[in-house]
Amino acid sequence: MDIVLTLDRLNSGLRRIMPRDELSLAAASTLARLHRRGPQRLTDLYRPEGVTQPAMTQLVTRLERDGLAIRSSDPVDGRGVVVTATDAGRFAVVRRRAIRAAALGERLQRLSEADQAAIRAALPALNRLSQEM
Repeated sequence: MDIVLTLDRLNSGLRRIMPRDELSLAAASTLARLHRRGPQRLTDLYRPEGVTQPAMTQLVTRLERDGLAIRSSDPVDGRGVVVTATDAGRFAVVRRRAIRAAALGERLQRLSEADQAAIRAALPALNRLSQEM
C-alpha cells in the first residue's frame, strides 16, 4: 500500500478516536503547538494551521474566552501579539493525548508482535518526518 495513503488513513483514524469535546481540530492543534513550542506570535500560528490570520484571530479569541490561552504584547515588538497556553489549555492538550494514547494502545495490542516490532522500527523515521511538518 502506498505510504501516503497509509499515513492519510492513519491520520483520519487518529482523528476519529479523539473525544468529541468542545475543541475543534484547529483549536486542539493550535493549543498543542503552544504547549510544544511555548508562546507564539499570532502571525506565526496561522500559517502552520492552514488558516487565514483573521480566522486565527477568531480562534485565539475563543481560546481566550474559554480560558485556554491568553494574549499579551510581544516583549520584543510591542505592536505584535503573543499567544500563550494557560494551565487549563495545557491540561486540555495532555488530556487529549492521554485519551488518544489509550485508544491507540488498545489497537496496537491487537496487532501481532511482528507488526508491533515493525512499527517500533519505523518510529525514528516517522519522528524525523514529523519534524518536517
